Amino acid sequence: MKAIDLGSKKVLFTVFKLTLPAMLAQFISVLYSIVDRMYVGNIAVIGKDVLAGVGVCAPVSTLINSFAFLIGLGGAPLFAMSLGEGKQENAKKILSNALAALAVLAVAVAAAAIAFRRPLLMTFGASERTYIYAERYLTVCAAGAVFPITAKGLNQSIIAQGYAGIGMATTAIGAAANIALDPLFIFVFDMDAQGAAIATVLSQFLSFVFVLTFLRLKNTKIRLVIRKPSAKIVGRIVKLGISPFLIIATDSVIVIVANAMLKKYGGADGDMWITVSTIVQAFFSIVTMPLLGISTGSQPVLSYNYGAKNIALIKKAEKIILSMCLVFTSVMFAISFPAARPFVSLFTADTQIAQKSVWGIRVFMIGTIPLSFQYAFVDGLTALGQPQYSIVLSFARKVVVYLGCTILLPVFFGVQSVFYAEPVCDIFSSLLSTAVFLIVFPKVLRKRLSAQKDLLPTDASAPSENT
Repeated sequence: MKAIDLGSKKVLFTVFKLTLPAMLAQFISVLYSIVDRMYVGNIAVIGKDVLAGVGVCAPVSTLINSFAFLIGLGGAPLFAMSLGEGKQENAKKILSNALAALAVLAVAVAAAAIAFRRPLLMTFGASERTYIYAERYLTVCAAGAVFPITAKGLNQSIIAQGYAGIGMATTAIGAAANIALDPLFIFVFDMDAQGAAIATVLSQFLSFVFVLTFLRLKNTKIRLVIRKPSAKIVGRIVKLGISPFLIIATDSVIVIVANAMLKKYGGADGDMWITVSTIVQAFFSIVTMPLLGISTGSQPVLSYNYGAKNIALIKKAEKIILSMCLVFTSVMFAISFPAARPFVSLFTADTQIAQKSVWGIRVFMIGTIPLSFQYAFVDGLTALGQPQYSIVLSFARKVVVYLGCTILLPVFFGVQSVFYAEPVCDIFSSLLSTAVFLIVFPKVLRKRLSAQKDLLPTDASAPSENT
């Protein structure tokens, strides 16, 4: 319950206390996603088809949950800036507006996913053989989408207050429940993909209850209070949240397009290639999600000190964040070579799928270390209230480079070249982001230091564009 002092001059200590729980939370989140796939992949007789079906659903589920980050990671920097300026009332307004936006988005997204589930899944790579399992899984997850969207979105405000440990606990509670419930619903109740989905939704409900309960406690620094929504505040939240939303949402779109390319150019082996891609993506998420935990988990210290005009602390924090990203990706790159084969064996006993999955993991890891610069710099600019740069860099990476390579490479080089889109994208985008950051970062800090007006007004009746 003790919040971290985001304005402390012991920046290294502050960043570590923020990022380590965030990394663990993301790792735990990945873990229970992998557990779903591991269990269904080992179902007798139909395991391979169920795994392919769940693999098709994975990017759709990620796309649904990415709306949590549109609001959560958009509101958290504003929230922390308000705390840095000493404006707790503004922080309360931002939190209440985030709740309203998350609730509306959750209902709309769930309704759309259920209504269009067949064309979505068939477009995303399902076959007539795997559709039945994909449809069972997606329907249940979409019906319960309000729980993960609201919990993950509001959890960012908990972390922005300095409660990094509580933020991690939100994820850990859901993960522990999911790991316990999966074998019960999949094997004991014999519910295959639908059982995995029910276990997931129930675990997400527990996280949802935990977040709401904590934000309503009397001794929580900034409590959740229901207020009339403000279009200007929600607009400002969305503006800052577009960049992380694009990063996560376009991951889903790219996986969807990749599945379509694998199905088209894989011929009779299309379903096999989608299964391979599912396993490869599962491994790569162990790298990218904790990396995202470092870059987004550290945002409160940047935003808070930006609001307080502590420029020296911002510079020091950014160096520490980049160093942590580089150390993490270097370690994961080294581990990937010996770990790939035993990791793949958790999902399948099929020799052909296993061999191709190990190869795919090694291809994906080529550009992992440079990816540190992309995450640290793009999320750093978002934390400093500079969405215009973050949006362009995220769009260039995912939509222009990655999506373009995913579509064009197999036309000229065959189905296996789809996997090379990842390292090409990672290396190019890291070079671009580094160049932009080195130019923009000093200008942003100089402008903030010389600013006369506060970032966020105290007059609740007349919020400005920056509210």
